Amino acid sequence: MSSTPVPTPGEFLTFTLGDEHYGVDILKVQEIRGYDAVTRVPDAPEYIKGVINLRGTIVPVIDLRLKLRLKEARYDSFTVMIVLNVEDRVVGIVVDSVSDVVPLSAEQIRPTPEFGATVDTRFISGIGTLDERMLILLDIETLLDSAELGEPHAEAAAA
Repeated sequence: MSSTPVPTPGEFLTFTLGDEHYGVDILKVQEIRGYDAVTRVPDAPEYIKGVINLRGTIVPVIDLRLKLRLKEARYDSFTVMIVLNVEDRVVGIVVDSVSDVVPLSAEQIRPTPEFGATVDTRFISGIGTLDERMLILLDIETLLDSAELGEPHAEAAAA
């Protein structure tokens, strides 16, 4: 059973991974930038591409295709990094392309369907219906918590 709450209506940044469209709460997006070289971190899981220095902040970069176990990621001129600010952490996610920002009302957001134990839906907060397409709305907090990024701001939390 999905314990993830249905996302609140609002605006979502839409992006693609393969043939599927995804959405993330626009309020969590700090910036969108082209994908460039990252510094690889030894012994990191495959989906953690490495880190970048973003104006003095060291930002972990996650390849969302690899994290969601989609087919192998390709990097081309359309590949984009979305920099997110989630729970006082800054994290970059690599996606195939960014589409646009769309408003979704409560009527356009459906709960995540149940697939049983064979499909992990922890990272999906709901399904957005938009004209002829459906958006998989990501619960980015759960996704990033599961990414084992550690707590870079542990000393700030202790203060």
